[in-house]
Amino acid sequence: MRQWRINSILIFILLFGLALIARLFFIQVLQGDFYKALAQGLYSLDEEIPGQRGEIFFKNGESLAINMEWPLVYASPREIENKIETAQKLAREIMIDEDALLAKFEKDNLYEIIKKRITDEEIEIIRGLSLKGIYLGKETGRYYPQETLASQLIGFLDADGTGQYGLEGYYDEILKGKGDENGQDLILNLDYSIQFMAEKLLEEAKENFDIEAGQIIVMEPQTGNLLALANFPNFNPNQYAKISDLDVFQNGATQKIFEPGSVFKPLTMVAAMEEQKITPQTTYIDKGVVEIGGWPIYNYDNRVWGEQSMTSVLERSINTGAVFAERQLGNDLFLKYLEKFGIFEPTGIDLREVYSENKEFKKGYEINFATAAFGQGIEMTPIQLIKAYSAIVNAGKMVEPRVVDKIIKNNNEIVEIQPEIGKDSVISAKTASQLTAMLVSVVQNVYTKSAQIPGYYVAGKTGTAQVPEGGAYSAEKTMQSFIGFAPAFNPKFLILVKLDNPKTKTAEYSAVPVFHSLAKYIVDYYQIPPDYEY
Repeated sequence: MRQWRINSILIFILLFGLALIARLFFIQVLQGDFYKALAQGLYSLDEEIPGQRGEIFFKNGESLAINMEWPLVYASPREIENKIETAQKLAREIMIDEDALLAKFEKDNLYEIIKKRITDEEIEIIRGLSLKGIYLGKETGRYYPQETLASQLIGFLDADGTGQYGLEGYYDEILKGKGDENGQDLILNLDYSIQFMAEKLLEEAKENFDIEAGQIIVMEPQTGNLLALANFPNFNPNQYAKISDLDVFQNGATQKIFEPGSVFKPLTMVAAMEEQKITPQTTYIDKGVVEIGGWPIYNYDNRVWGEQSMTSVLERSINTGAVFAERQLGNDLFLKYLEKFGIFEPTGIDLREVYSENKEFKKGYEINFATAAFGQGIEMTPIQLIKAYSAIVNAGKMVEPRVVDKIIKNNNEIVEIQPEIGKDSVISAKTASQLTAMLVSVVQNVYTKSAQIPGYYVAGKTGTAQVPEGGAYSAEKTMQSFIGFAPAFNPKFLILVKLDNPKTKTAEYSAVPVFHSLAKYIVDYYQIPPDYEY
């Protein structure tokens, strides 16, 4: 009897063991794909994904790029019994192509995503259908709550989770999570309110002047911190796949080159003043044209001004006067100052940028130097131009433009990005102050009076540049710009407004009023004390 009991127990253990082995074989081998799909499609989707991407914020905490949990619907094709009927019902109810669904259902697997980021209404519909083999799940994805605002600046995350363009591309390695570690967060120098106003003004410029494109840059001249970097047209990074013209993804401020025109004249003038070749009071006789190597150079609208000082050359934007100043300086010194102003190299901004080597200009022809004196035949990006101007605004020292202010690490350690200020002065503080006074006179007199803000000294210069096209200059297209700063002798901001081919004659009627609106907004927003009573 005792031996029988022992044998019974051994037989039970043997049978239980065989049953357990059979069950494990069924689960791990025969149904391995199914349970793997469930683990990937349900468990990991419902839980927070480790190593999530770092997020991006404006300086005051407004979100630019964040991570969100999104619902999705997926299929387990092997479980679907009537694939045609299932495809018909699902296609009809959640607006998906029936043939595309059938193609997914014919695959020999247990996990096939049908549609991502479904709506609450679609979730209820799918639940109500109770279709065998159709499931709801979740995924963590990137979301841009500001939609079109600062779109070229932020870039986007592609379907593979790789940052493309803008900050998403430039800081991809810092933002993306690695293993169990989350990516690092970015806090920007950009001010939400100033960025919003800048983009609003560009949209209004489209309505008022029918611009083809445009950029506005706002920078703190003492630090290089960028308060706004606005582009038009823009796009919604949440829907980047719908964009057919990939050119819109590029940031025009850092990735598109242009000939600046007369906004470049102050750089020519300040270089000649630094070398003591001219003063603000130096005069010359304008005859309306100057010939260089047999090539005639005319003033705008073929005007003849007679005797003029260097200050009035800037006030009236006289081309021959800029040529005069460059010739007093000499070609070698002019080239040296262009190099010091950073015209032939990248700015170092923490975004992807391009720059021109200006090979045609560097061929050294006399006519090339003459036209470059007033900003034609020499090319740069808007960010290069505003960096060069920072030497005038910042008592002779250039600053490096910077978008990111702080990086927040995984342990909440804060890494502050320090301003990059040139150790050596490009020009003396005295020369910078003299040029500033000349630019104040530009705003107070003649063409740019509308840039003035009552109670404040504003310095600035217009530019209406011809556009090279097919080996010659277009007879119709222009680039119209204005660069200015205020309060002029203690600047809190430096603004560049660049408008591509507005339907106005000169920048006086397009870029200047845009500058005025934004500068006035910043003065009020910052509550900057006035320079004088009015």
